[in-house]
Amino acid sequence: MRILITGISGFAGSHLAEFALQQPGVEVYGTIRKRSRLDNIEHLLSSVRLAECDLRDPFSVKNVIEEIKPEWIFHLAAQSFVPTSWNAPEETLTTNILSELNLFEAVRQARISARIQIACSSEEYGMVYPEETPITEDNPLRPLSPYGVSKVAQDLLAYQYYASYGLHTIRTRAFNHTGPRRGEVFVTSNFARQIVEIENGLREPVIFTGNLEAKRDFTDVRDMVKGYWLALEKGEPGEVYVLAAGKACSIAQLLNMLVQKSGIEITVKTDPARLRPSDVPVLLGDAGKFKKQTGWEPEIPFRKTLEDLLDYWRSRLGRVVKS
Repeated sequence: MRILITGISGFAGSHLAEFALQQPGVEVYGTIRKRSRLDNIEHLLSSVRLAECDLRDPFSVKNVIEEIKPEWIFHLAAQSFVPTSWNAPEETLTTNILSELNLFEAVRQARISARIQIACSSEEYGMVYPEETPITEDNPLRPLSPYGVSKVAQDLLAYQYYASYGLHTIRTRAFNHTGPRRGEVFVTSNFARQIVEIENGLREPVIFTGNLEAKRDFTDVRDMVKGYWLALEKGEPGEVYVLAAGKACSIAQLLNMLVQKSGIEITVKTDPARLRPSDVPVLLGDAGKFKKQTGWEPEIPFRKTLEDLLDYWRSRLGRVVKS
């Protein structure tokens, strides 16, 4: 079976590629851009087949789909950093919406019956009131960032192409996920890197933060990509599924867990540049519908995820011997 992962060199894409390569009889293809860094998949380069593709260019996407003729497609490529969407809203909307549109049109015009997973986001829910948690597929969508708006558009576009053209699209609204190889701009990885730099004497024992009161539902990325796989294996076309651990912790609690794993003493300072114009106060998901459909269960404890994330940065930054 030929599978195509858009954004294979990214965080979730690299973990999904690892998982797919463990499945029997699977050929893994992935799209990259000219300027894509391949650090995350360097260990996989002999096992996967890469195709250079600008997903915003319909002709580029058309050529890739016609050449590979994938049976399963995991659409993970996106501008996925919420703060960037405030600084570059046009680029975020254009990249995320047009890339998906071009993919759907390429599949439709090639007349292939591919199953397509669309990586949607809990950021679509935006303003969630306390009485509306835990969040299910039926919660209202009130996005609070340009990124959230772009994911709502992707979500609805996937449904429209299912309803209008019969494309086998399945939408997964993933809540926060983290683990080794998470980009350093994201909160868990950013904190972990700062802590390892403090361990190594590369910075003063001060950690800079944004909003510590926000509560998020974290899943290990390795559990999340198994969910993506099960979505195409057992999910119903046209449906949308919440993927979440079902437990929420504040960013302050997350930081405390990381610091405890390290054993260092720190001072916490708020960095105004890390605060958003508006922030989602709480995201707590209910994956009951998805679990019933597929049998998916997150297995990796969050403390283990954080340990692995710290070890990832320790391996990246090495150990500095103090003079």
